[in-house]
Order: sequence, then C-alpha cells, then structure tokens
Amino acid sequence: MTYNVAFIGLGVMGHRMLGNMNRHAAFHLYGAWDPDASAREAVKAQYPQIETTDEPDELIARAETDVVYIASPPASHREYVSKAVAAGKAVFCEKPLGVDVADSREMVAEVERSGVLNAVNFPFARAVAADYIVGELKAGGLGEVAGIDVRLHFSSWPRDWQANAAPWLSKRAEGGFTREVVSHYVYLTERLFGPAELLASHARYPDGPAGEEAETHLLAQLRCGDLPVSIAGSVGGTGPDLVEYTVWGTRRSYRIFDWNQLFSTDGGPWERGLAHIADPREEGYVRMLDNFHAQLEGRPHTMASFAQALSVQELIEAMLA
Repeated sequence: MTYNVAFIGLGVMGHRMLGNMNRHAAFHLYGAWDPDASAREAVKAQYPQIETTDEPDELIARAETDVVYIASPPASHREYVSKAVAAGKAVFCEKPLGVDVADSREMVAEVERSGVLNAVNFPFARAVAADYIVGELKAGGLGEVAGIDVRLHFSSWPRDWQANAAPWLSKRAEGGFTREVVSHYVYLTERLFGPAELLASHARYPDGPAGEEAETHLLAQLRCGDLPVSIAGSVGGTGPDLVEYTVWGTRRSYRIFDWNQLFSTDGGPWERGLAHIADPREEGYVRMLDNFHAQLEGRPHTMASFAQALSVQELIEAMLA
C-alpha cells in the first residue's frame, strides 16, 4: 500500500521530508500547506504532483489523506495533532513534541484515547549507529558502562541552513539548540538506558532571565538509574560545529560524531566504524522511513511514540527552566 501524506509546514524539515518521502515507494506526496504562499508555490514548482492548499483543516480531513506529517513550529503542534486525531488520521510529528508540558500531556492523553497511530521523528529510533550500539550493549561489548557525555558547540544559532526558521528558532519561547538538538540525544539515552532523571542544570541566556533570546549555553546532569549522563552545549566563537555523543565502557567506548558517524576505542585511538556504508546520512533517512512504514503496516518497529517524546520534552523543558 502507498500512503497519501499531507504536509503541514514547509520549512527546512518539511522540505527534507518531502525529498525523502518522494524517493520512498511507500509514500505519496498528496497535499501540502504552509501559511506562506511563496513556500507553497516553491513546493508546487519542485513537486508538481502534490496539491498545495491555503486551507489546512480541509486537507487534514480529506478521505484521501492517510498520514498527517506535522513540521510547523512546536507551539502549533497541538492544534494540528488535534485536527488529525478528530479526522482519525495517522500522525507523524516533528520534535520537540511541544514547548508547554501541560499542553503536551493533554495532547498525549488525547492521542492515546483516540487510538490513532502516532509517531515522532527521532531518527535515532532506527539510525544504524544507534542500532549498532544497541547490539553491542546486548552482547556485552562495552563491558560495564561508566557514563555518557553529550558535547555540542555551534558557532552561531540558528545555523546558516536554518535561516528561514530564525524568527522562532532563535527565540526562547519555541527555539534554541537544547530543544532542537539536545532532545535527540536525550531520546537516544532513554532508548539505550531507560528513563532519565534530571539532577541539575543551568542555561545561560544572552539577554538575561527576562529576555526573549534562546540559550547560548547549557550544562546539565542526568542519570539513568545509577548511570551518570552529562550534557554541555554552547553557541559562539569561530570554529567548526561539534555534535558528539559518547558512551564510555570499561571494555570499549563508542562515539556518534556529527549525527551518524560511529567511532570506537578500546583504549587506543578512535577507530571509524561502519565504513562499508557509503552515505550514512542517506542510509539514516531510508531506515527512518522504512521504520515508519513498518509501523503503518502493523509490523515490528522502533518509532518513537508521543508518550516517549513527552518524556524527552519534560526533561528538556526542566533543563531550560
């Protein structure tokens, strides 16, 4: 079966999903909406087969729509999720699930009461590097796990390729690198090691506690059971961006660098893993959509549910508070 997908939001993530679903045989680019008419026109020019509309409610409710993919700014997710639930559609939502925890708790309860299929786009749910670490943990390849470190640095925020989203992504109300990036690694940590608890955190804002700008620095300490998890992120200064996630083991340690590159060490220099995969980024997109297709077909899958995404959101918002 090919699933008709209605796209709500045509920013960076919407465009990325359009491109990847367009190359996947299980999905049909059925309809799209964005409040910006020029964004709709650009999508129509690139994907002539898609129908763009200035009325999102009608698009969501159409009998032909099978899946509602939501890539609008986070504060609007509740509105479109509720409309999809009312129409009985499968919902595929970008992270973060939301920015208001109480509102997101109500949204998760609404989704679970309805029984509609729901998923949140955390690619580490099926990424090859993450799956490899899962396998090594099960096989005991790391020995005893000593801790997890998350290290992030961005020379500027938002990044250049996110410029179109800067009006909200640069503000603390909905944006910031903690929600946009750290959330992925909190999800991965809970996938690997179970529920996390926030012990301490400090976020620095460039215009003080009463300002509007998103955070420039974050330090946080979590734990999964007795396992320590440390997070350090910063914005500013000349140099390459850094995104790395390290699981320290007594026998072998593993690091995911730049989202999808896997390295490991047994005490010597870091060694590149999964070198047989020509393009791990592209491989990740295919695996993510294969995973979602499996969920739609009722087959085994590892997609993140709304409830799992809420757990991540609660930790993220507590860090920023």
